[in-house]
Amino acid sequence: MRTVFKSQSGREVVVAPELPTVLIGERINPSGGARKRLTRALVERNADYIQQEAIRQIEAGADLIDINVQAADVQDEPETLAWAVETVAAVVDAPISIDTNNPDALKLALQVTPGRALINSVSGEERSLNAVLPLAAEYNAAVIGLTLDDNGIPTTAEARLAVARALMERAASYGLKPEDILIDTLTMSVGADHRAASVSLNAMRMVREELGVNLTAGASNVSFGLPRRELINTVYLAMAIAMGLNCPIVNAAKARPAILAADLLTGRDEYAARFLQDYRREQAAAESGSD
Repeated sequence: MRTVFKSQSGREVVVAPELPTVLIGERINPSGGARKRLTRALVERNADYIQQEAIRQIEAGADLIDINVQAADVQDEPETLAWAVETVAAVVDAPISIDTNNPDALKLALQVTPGRALINSVSGEERSLNAVLPLAAEYNAAVIGLTLDDNGIPTTAEARLAVARALMERAASYGLKPEDILIDTLTMSVGADHRAASVSLNAMRMVREELGVNLTAGASNVSFGLPRRELINTVYLAMAIAMGLNCPIVNAAKARPAILAADLLTGRDEYAARFLQDYRREQAAAESGSD
C-alpha cells in the first residue's frame, strides 16, 4: 500500500508500511497562544516569516509541509490559504498538506498547489464527505480520513475501525483508491481520559491489519494539558509506529530523533543507515559549532 505525493519539481515522497516513517511538519498553524507571530505574519502577508518557518521544518526533517491559516484574526481564509501555499511552494521542494475545514478555502488552495497534495482532512460526517471527497477526486489529492462521524468520536477501537471502513467505502464511490486515504484514528489527551491513547493505538493496529491503509496522527494531542509533554509525545510516537503509524503530523525538530529510533527498532531502517546518518550530521554540527 503506497501513497505517493509529489512536489512541484516532481520529486516523490512515498508512504508505505515497509518504508521509513514520513513526517508532516505541523508548524505553519496559528492555533494556540504561542503562535501569535505566525498569525500576525498571515494577516500582514509576511512572506519571509512563513517561508523561513517552512525552510526550518524541511531542515529539521519534515517531508511534507502542513499549512493551516485558521485564526480569529484571519478574515479571508480562502485567499490567505492560497497565498500561504504559493508562498511556501516558492522556497521548498516538498509536497503540501492543505489543512482546512472550509470547502471554499480548500478548493482555492488545491488550484494553486503544485505537485500532488494531501487534504487535511475529511471525516465520516455527511457534510464533510459531500464537501471534501469530490474535491479530492477532482484534483487527484490524497486525503486524511478522521474516524469520527455524525455520532461523534467513537469511544472504542472497534467503532473507529468501523468508521474508517465506511469512510473508505464512500471514498471509493468517488473513484478514490485505498492508497489515496491516510486514516487518522484520532489521538485525544490522556489528561482528559486515561484510556484515550490505548483506544487510538488499538484502532491503529486494527486499521492496519484489516484495511491495510497508511496511518497518520496529530501526535502532540496526546499530552495536551499535562506536564512533561515532550516525554509523553515521544513515547506515544514510538508506540504508535509499532502499531503501524507511518505518516505522523509532528514538530519535526523535536520528534525526528525518536522517530528514527522507532524506525530502526521496527525494521524500517536497513543497517541503521538513516539513524547513523542523522547521528553523524549532529556530530558534525556540534563540532562545527565548537570551532
